Amino acid sequence: MSNAELANALLQACQQRGVMLATAESCTGGMIVAALTDIAGSSAVVDRGFITYSNEAKMEMLGVSAATLDAHGAVSRETVLEMAAGALAHSRASLSLAVTGIAGPSGGSAEKPIGLVWFGIALAGQPVVAERQLFGHKGREFIRHETVRHALQLGLRALA
Repeated sequence: MSNAELANALLQACQQRGVMLATAESCTGGMIVAALTDIAGSSAVVDRGFITYSNEAKMEMLGVSAATLDAHGAVSRETVLEMAAGALAHSRASLSLAVTGIAGPSGGSAEKPIGLVWFGIALAGQPVVAERQLFGHKGREFIRHETVRHALQLGLRALA
């Protein structure tokens, strides 16, 4: 399925379940919410997208703690869990998709290589879930595209 088809399927799943959706995006810079809002009628279920590229934005817009960022960094399980929870807390949504990662071409390290992306999924009334993916050093465009695809798939899985 293409990203457009996945986005359409996620919007339909949200509509069928009466779920509003929010995104909290770092490495994708709004590409997930853009994929959703490219589709006519998406305003029925898309509440908002938080583009939190900087640590300051993560703290101010989503309530990610400075202590978490200091201890674990922006690209971490702990941070993405707080991002996903914060997107729910600061919106009308009952489903949030959060992503933070290293799209490159620079910025990677041995512990956090280029292509590492953390995903957070929060569904109201359920524990927030995090998932780690390594997309490899295959170029910024590839990593961001695959991040959008995987986030949309995770959203569908959460509502299944």
